[in-house]
Parts: sequence; structure tokens; C-alpha cells
Amino acid sequence: MTARAADRARYDRATAHLDAPLAIVDLEAFDANADDLVRRAGGKPVRVASKSVRCRHLLERVLAKDGFAGIMSFTLAESLWLARSGFEDILLAYPSADRARFAELAADPKLAAAVTVMIDDPSHLDLIDTARAGGNEVVRVCLELDTSLKLLGGRVRVGARRSPLYSPAQLADLARTVAGRPGFKLVGIMAYEGHIAGVGDRVAGRPLRSRAVRLMQATARRELAERRAAVVRAVRAVTPDLEFVNGGGTGSVQTTAAEDAVTEIAAGSGLYVPRLFDNYTSFTGRPAALFAMPVVRRPGVGVVTVLGGGYPASGAAGPDRLPVPYLPQGLSYDPQEGPGEVQTPLLGSAADDLLIGDKVWFRHAKAGELCERFAELQLVEGDRVTATVPTYRGEGHTFL
Repeated sequence: MTARAADRARYDRATAHLDAPLAIVDLEAFDANADDLVRRAGGKPVRVASKSVRCRHLLERVLAKDGFAGIMSFTLAESLWLARSGFEDILLAYPSADRARFAELAADPKLAAAVTVMIDDPSHLDLIDTARAGGNEVVRVCLELDTSLKLLGGRVRVGARRSPLYSPAQLADLARTVAGRPGFKLVGIMAYEGHIAGVGDRVAGRPLRSRAVRLMQATARRELAERRAAVVRAVRAVTPDLEFVNGGGTGSVQTTAAEDAVTEIAAGSGLYVPRLFDNYTSFTGRPAALFAMPVVRRPGVGVVTVLGGGYPASGAAGPDRLPVPYLPQGLSYDPQEGPGEVQTPLLGSAADDLLIGDKVWFRHAKAGELCERFAELQLVEGDRVTATVPTYRGEGHTFL
């Protein structure tokens, strides 16, 4: 029996008493992936990206491990909820325009001490000040550096369109603005190199593209390491007591951690290892989060139909954003239908061994977005479900 077949047998046994649709997290794989992130971070703490987990129980589990410290959140409402739930070090990774929540933050000493907000423009400070509603707590802020690679005098850009702050001088100017503004404290710098951390460099069946990605990433790493170090020097000249410099992502943990200027690494997808993280030469994770859909029809030889399953991930639309049928091995989508809103036909010889009510196991393309489809996760250890825990959605929260 292959390892994948053995996993399928375990998951089927563990969930035999449960009807699909359902989602699981294999805790042995989850913990092994966490250990690998710590190993690759080389002694620097790993801040957990909550958007890639979206389950308080699993955030608590990973933060209890040596080598992890703090959360990187994705909305201000989520940040305040997590702080009220007992999490103490929360970095909001994106600027917010949530005036009501800024009023709460500025009025509560506990929240203000636990949450750091992201800015990349003086207008963010203005918005926070107009939202204070009398609250006078000091708001902790972090500056975001644009990590994109610019070539040919800026005519070619590789990387996400995030912060407008690119040069050391630009970040130092904003640091001076924060330092001169009552009610704010600059505590950190964040730089997320998504074109390195989030783009696989080993694309199956596409050797030329893979080589081009590796070349781009090598060039981008060199340029960014140099510029990030210069940015940190420039900002520390304004704010010597800077608390952290955050960088990286699951796909670049070890290379970002090697930079002296970086004090902590961000990662989250590497805990669940969705399908987008199969294509890396630098590490191999274990799929830990899967969802199962039930077989509800057998339309003919070599075909079964499962209920639902059309759970595309965010990003530029394409086949790589779709979940993939994973267990049993050998199933594929009907190219005329793909994964459907209510039903999904699956083709392949493995279909002939499936009966009505059997489970087909899928892997989602991106990590935490799976949890927006399910109210709870079944936690599997060996061939048993040992706990059922709510996702954010299961606790009544859909932050985005």
C-alpha cells in the first residue's frame, strides 16, 4: 500500500461515523510541518499568519510550540477579537479603514498593548486620529516595505502591488512623521516578498518556466536583502528602539531568516500545506488539511459525481486556484464542468471502485480559505478523530 493509500484508509476509518462534506486536519502532519518551519527559520521566531489557519484552537496549538511567537492577522476586527481571546502579540498585516474598531483600539489599554497596526501613508495616521472618539491610548504602528523587484528602470515590476514605500528614504520619512505625531509609536517594519515566498520554483511539466522562476527569485533575493538592510538602518536612525523586522513567508523561510536585518519570520500556509505549496525545491511539506465530499451519483463507467466541491481560491483565476481530488489517487475533473457549485463529476478508473456514500478527499489551493467553507475541523490523530474544533466561521466570524 502506498503512503497516500494508507492515509486514505486512515482518514476513512477516522471519519466513518461522520457524513461528508467535512474537513479534517491531520495533527501529525500539522505538527511535522510546524517543526519544519522552525528548523528552516534557524533560530528566529516564526510569527503565525492567521489568515492561513483561521482556527483559534490550532493557533493556540502552534503558538505553544518552541520557535513560534505572535500572530500576523488580516483585519482589525479579527485582531481585536484575538486580543480579547487572550492572544498578546498581534501584528495586523494590512492597513485598515475600520473607524469603529480603531475607536475601540484607542480606548482600551489591553487592546492597544496587544495589537500593532500597519501603515504605509500618513493618511492612515489621520484616519486613526479622526476615529479615536476620545480614546487616547498610544497606537502601535508598523511600516510596510514594498518588496517588488523593479527592472529596466522600473518598466518591469515583479511582485504584489502593496505598499508605496520602496526606498530607505521613503520609510525614514514616514518614520519621522510617526515619531513626531502624538498618540503613535513606531515599533516595526514588515516586508512580505510574495514573489519569492508564494511562487513555486518547480512547476510540474514546465522546466523552462521553473528555471525562469528560480532565476527571478535569485535576483529578487539579492536585491531585496540589500535594500531591506538599508531600510532598517535608515529607520533605526530615526527610531533606535524598533522592536521587530518581519519578513518572509512559507516559501522563503530559510533565505529570509539568513538576513541579519530580519528579526522574525512570517509563515502560515506551511502548516496546512495546500496544493500551491507542492512546487518548491527548497522544502517538502505534508498535506495536513483536506476536505471530503460524498459520492452521490455513478453516471457511468469511470465516472462518479460528488456533492459540491467548487471551492476556488483567491488570486488570478486559473486551474491552479482550484482544489484537486487527492484520495483516492487517479481522479480528475471533467474539463467541460470542472468543480461545481452543487455537484462535481470526477473521471478516472478509480471511480469504478467508489460506492454511493464513499468519501473523496480534496486538497484546497490556498490554506486558510478552506475554513470559510466549513464551520468545524475534525482533528485526526492516527485513525481517530480526537477533537472537533470550530473555524472562525464556526464561531460566527467571517472577517473577509
